[in-house]
This record gives sequence, structure tokens and C-alpha cells, in this order.
Amino acid sequence: MASDDVFDVIVIGAGPVGETAVRRSVQGGLSAAVVERRLVGGECNYYGCIPSKAMLWPMELAAAVGRMPGIQLNGPIDAAAVIARRDRFVGHYQDGPQVAWVEKLPAEFVRGQGRLAGPRRVEVTTPEGDVRTLEARHAVVLATGSDPVIPDIPGLADARPWTNREATSVTKVPRRLVVIGGGPVACEMSQALRSLGAEEVTLLVRSDALLERHEPFAGELVADSFAESGIEVRFGRTAARVERAAAGTVVVDVDDGSQLQADEILVATGRRLNTRDVGLGSVGLADSGPARVDPSMRVEAVDDGWLYAVGDVNGRNLLTHMGKYQARLAANAIVARARGLSEDQLALRDIEDDLGAPQAVFTDPQVISVGRTEAMARAEGFVVRTVERDMGAVIGAELQADGYRGRAKIVVDEDRKVLLGVTFVGPGVVDHLHAATIAVTGEVPVELLWHAVPAFPTASEIWLDLLEAYGF
Repeated sequence: MASDDVFDVIVIGAGPVGETAVRRSVQGGLSAAVVERRLVGGECNYYGCIPSKAMLWPMELAAAVGRMPGIQLNGPIDAAAVIARRDRFVGHYQDGPQVAWVEKLPAEFVRGQGRLAGPRRVEVTTPEGDVRTLEARHAVVLATGSDPVIPDIPGLADARPWTNREATSVTKVPRRLVVIGGGPVACEMSQALRSLGAEEVTLLVRSDALLERHEPFAGELVADSFAESGIEVRFGRTAARVERAAAGTVVVDVDDGSQLQADEILVATGRRLNTRDVGLGSVGLADSGPARVDPSMRVEAVDDGWLYAVGDVNGRNLLTHMGKYQARLAANAIVARARGLSEDQLALRDIEDDLGAPQAVFTDPQVISVGRTEAMARAEGFVVRTVERDMGAVIGAELQADGYRGRAKIVVDEDRKVLLGVTFVGPGVVDHLHAATIAVTGEVPVELLWHAVPAFPTASEIWLDLLEAYGF
């Protein structure tokens, strides 16, 4: 094999997670190559977190203006201006600057489909159909992410449904939109497209709640906001059949016998891990399901411990920031092992994905959470006490908006007197997320939190209300 095809580390996947892994490896003094078949920068940069927030912030600002007397908007949100601004944030779907960033690290960039081809070997099929074989001295890192799932509903796949990719890259806002799902993507994009001019938005939610992985009041407050803005939510319902008529109209037969007609249908029902076409079978692993990893993100059941998996592909937590955290852990471990450090010297912590995984849903109202919900904590056997408070009762929140509506909840481990989980819902609560993350991840005793004095008059005084209600 040619020397220019041998690297210390090979990363398959150049989304934010793969970029982090290659950057940290190079900073640690190792040579690296990164393989990507799509756009460098990945799903989050082009079709997920970045474009969706670019579309949602104008809605947030318009809603904030609506809650403040004496200020008026001149008219509806200019959808064309919002879309043009979104296009700037996604680099007009061109990844030249991202490729240049990788090469400047420096790291080798290889465009194509990367697959494992035995221990420490990666075969890359280029867009031209050629195959290039790379070899890793120390490690291969899988950072191949996930793809949206299209459920097995008769006619749905043939109806050319939207996923998050089409919704966040929209150039013309549909007049009528049907959404299947009730999670963060469904909720965020329903509100974003409604604010940009969609006249009819209908959600079909199989369960009886929005955002059901959060505390129940989160979904309730978001559902109230949907009703006020004219978004219809049908709980306990799903599509029985979907058809796109010759004229382009989407006809949705609902499982209660009713029928909906729309210009587009958005499917937001989950994601499939990209493990099926990365060659796991060549190293004795199953070609489906998550790649199971140890605390250093090293894939279990692989001889010599050279294979790592970070981000969605390991199934631990499908959040970009958690994937980047895992990439830092993995790269640190790879560099340390390459230098000959012992396992004891790595000082690894066996992370619990529910412990410190912050989540933000940029709906109006915003939803933030970190750690466990009450239901999760009780199911895991913790002895818990919870406290809930009305955020609108805090003067700092009232100053931000007339009629401020929101709620805050803490879940306390009564044996250790530390927070297991925090959930805030309300306008602007995303700014409270990192404080909550530090409190939960750092296992800060509630007695000590009492001495972390919030400034007056700010909405952060909700922490004082919560702790006083707890008993301080």
C-alpha cells in the first residue's frame, strides 16, 4: 500500500461529530483522513440544527414583539428574506469552505462512500466509481450518523414525502401541510412553516401528547401555543394511506376515517442509524443496529480495539452536541493509546447518556431539559422529590413579556440531595440550559445551589423559587 494511503486515524463521516474527531486527533499529533459521501459539515449544518434555527428565530422574535405592548410589527414575516438568510448559514449547500477547513488542519479529505474492509482498512468508492483503500495505524472512527425514517404506511414512500431535509431547505412554503409526528422536528417545523405563511398545518400524533419524552407539561404548553396560532393537532391519530394525486395534491386517509388534503406531507417519526452500508460485517459485527461502545467510544467485540463509533451510529444519544462530546472522548483516548498510556491512565468516566445530555426545542414556548424526567427517575428506582413552579410568577420573566407563561421543574435524588433532572418551558428559557446542565452533570448538592445567587430582576430567579419551595 502506498504511504500516502496510510494514516494514524481514519474517520468515516464528516458531519460535526466526525469533524470533531479528526480535529482532536490532529491536535494530538496524529495524521488523519476523513471520508464523506455527502456534504462536509453533515446533516446538522445543512438540514438540521442550523437551518431550522435560522427559520425559527424570526418566529421567536415576532412572538416576543407580540407579547410586549408599545411595539408593533410592520407586517407578517418576510419568508423570502428568512429563506435567503438561511441559505447564507448553510453556505448555499456548497461545502468548499468546510473541505478547505479539513485540509488546513491538516487532514486528508476523501470524497466517497467509506466502508470497513477488514481490520484497520477502509475502502472508499469515489463518485467516479473508483475504489481507494486506506489503512489506519491506530484507529478507525465511525461517525456516519443517521437518516430519517419513512414509516411503512401504504402509499407514503411513493407520495414523495418531506423529511427534515426538505422542510429545512424549503424554497416555497406550502399553503397546506400535514405533519406525521409529535417530536421536536415535527413541532419545530410546524411552527416555523406556519410562521412563514403556511395557512393550514395539521399534525397527526400517534400518542396522546407532544414531546412525550419530556415532562408532560412541556407538550401541554406547546399544544396550547399551537391551538392559539391555528395549528391543528390530532392526538391518537396517524395516516392509514397516503397518495399524491396527478395535480400534486397529497391526499391523506386518516385512521379514523377522515381525509386530509395538503400540498406537502412532512414525516418526522424518527431516524435510522447508518450502520447498514459501512462494512461492519467485514470485522465480525452485525450490519444493523447500533455499534455498541465502551466509555472511550471503542466498539466492543472488535479484536485489538482499533474501531470507535461516535454520534448517532452508536445509538447512545442522537444529539449533535452529545456526538461531538463523544468524539472528543474518543479522540483523546486514541491519542493517549497511541502514546502508550495504560488504561488506568486514561481516567475514563462511564457516561450516562441521560445524566448530562441537554436538550432544547426551539418552539414557542421553548422547551429545555437536562437529565432525567420524573418518570424516568422513578422507573430507575431513585427515591425522588419534585418541585414545580410557575415561571410567570417571577418578576424577571414578567418584565420580558406580558402574560408570560411557563413552567419549571426539578427532580431531586432524595438520597444524595442532588438534581437528577431539570425542565423549563417558556419564552427565552434556552438561556437557562447551561446552568441546569452544570447543576445536573456536576451533581451540585441542592444545599450548595442555594448559595448560587441569581441576579435580580432576571428570569433566573426561578432557581430561587424552586429551591425555596424545596425547603431552603
